Amino acid sequence: MGSVQPPPIVAFRVRNLTKTYRSGEVDVAALRGIDLDILGTEILVLLGPSGSGKSTFLNIIGGLDRPTTGDVIFRDQSLNRMSDRELTLYRREHVGFVFQFYNLVPSLTARENVALVTEIAANPMSPEDALGIVGLSDRLDHFPAQLSGGEQQRVAIARAIAKRPEILLCDEPTGALDSPTGVIVLQAIERINAELGTTSVIITHNVVIAEMGSRVASFANGRIVSVVENACRRPAHDLRW
Repeated sequence: MGSVQPPPIVAFRVRNLTKTYRSGEVDVAALRGIDLDILGTEILVLLGPSGSGKSTFLNIIGGLDRPTTGDVIFRDQSLNRMSDRELTLYRREHVGFVFQFYNLVPSLTARENVALVTEIAANPMSPEDALGIVGLSDRLDHFPAQLSGGEQQRVAIARAIAKRPEILLCDEPTGALDSPTGVIVLQAIERINAELGTTSVIITHNVVIAEMGSRVASFANGRIVSVVENACRRPAHDLRW
């Protein structure tokens, strides 16, 4: 008899999540009742066009925004019930963010940009180790203006992972990059997922990038219209768009 596989660990349980924004006298529904479990150590890709609700969803599970209704449970704790201070600690201790634009401090070197995080984290890796994971050991003392776009994005990833986050949230991390450079960035995210065991969530509108995900959740008009497991997941180095 074969061994019984243990059930996957669930990092987030999202239930009936809605978000409505007020625009003048009009209510705009960004999320319309999202139900989703996000599994520990998976790479989950959120796929969909601009305005479909992906970034709003990411901001809520990352503790940057609050829902209108519904709940997000992380480690049996409700993010909705956290105070602002508790949400700040949640982001600091558990979540790494990577955005489309790198948000590096121009006057600081790559090493110093990463150190901004390691100085306030509870159990950080060194800036040198974090930059080594993303392949930038030879760029430690370079300023952002001396780095290519892909290198700057990898510094941003190193900054996000230096605190050893359990959750890595990436919003269009290759959106400003060409395909070969984007593949290098995605390989860095893939390596971090494998080596640190992070739960990685990647937003993209690019169907090709979705092929690297363990699962793909497709968004449209504020709803998840499908969640598909990638039986033939492709490694990042095989992707071209």
